[in-house]
Amino acid sequence: MRSGDLLSRILVIRGGALGDLILTLPAIKLLRDAFPAAHLEILGYPHIASLAEMSGWADATRSIEYGPLSTFFAPAGELAADLVRYFASFEQIVSYLFDPDQVFANNLRRAGVRELIVGSPKINDREHAARQLARPLEQLGLYLEAPAAIVRPNEPRKIDPQRIAIHPGSGSTRKNWPLERLIALARWLLAEECGLRLLLVGGEADEESLGQMVRSLPEERVELARDQSLTALANQLQNCALFVGHDSGVSHLAAAVGTRSLLLFGPTDPAVWAPQNPQVRVLRATDLTMTGITVEEVTAALIELRR
Repeated sequence: MRSGDLLSRILVIRGGALGDLILTLPAIKLLRDAFPAAHLEILGYPHIASLAEMSGWADATRSIEYGPLSTFFAPAGELAADLVRYFASFEQIVSYLFDPDQVFANNLRRAGVRELIVGSPKINDREHAARQLARPLEQLGLYLEAPAAIVRPNEPRKIDPQRIAIHPGSGSTRKNWPLERLIALARWLLAEECGLRLLLVGGEADEESLGQMVRSLPEERVELARDQSLTALANQLQNCALFVGHDSGVSHLAAAVGTRSLLLFGPTDPAVWAPQNPQVRVLRATDLTMTGITVEEVTAALIELRR
């Protein structure tokens, strides 16, 4: 199959967390652009994959958390009949599932899938993650030029110049800037401009950090975006003048909706993991730790970014 051939039904199978999906969006958009008339579907976590559907890169999503799907992870077992029909209905399937023994891939072929591209979800340090995730599509003659992910919210953009978003968390505590420094930064921001307001973003894992920040800051100048749907969060983030965060899925979302972002990196390599959107600035300590980044460095970077 080549990009010049016609495809009417394409399925992308993508599990993982928010950042994993957003890093895969450039590859999904590459398929969308190459086959604009095709029905492009994502089998994944609907609350995350909905970002691709909202943006127009996918036409539909289906939940990967479907019990009978487990039959496709058993070698030589009886496959769920409805899923056999479902998978066989696609002319091209691209799977990013972790499948080291090829059990899932072999069962897809048993179900009648003829055109299957298997992409590894594991990322190495050789090039940016979005480029690695798009490499399998070269089998279709598709080559990624722009590794920046784009999310298109479903509401008009209205930037509030007095609103700055901060996300205190990430997928790992070792990727988080010390909370006391983040609170010091927030206090500095509020002291700089009397009309400034902060939007504190987080989920269940960030509950403690959000609570400490709220208790340390003037209540009337702080808003919370806690446990929102990702489509609603995308709409909120696009209207912020700035975003401050770490190596996290929320940071990728802020960058993808076009918000100017300052991202603090430590042990992870921004050349591989940082959003490639042009309005993003990355600050990384020379000792590759989060404690190596000072409040003064962050405030100086924010002053420059706000210009």
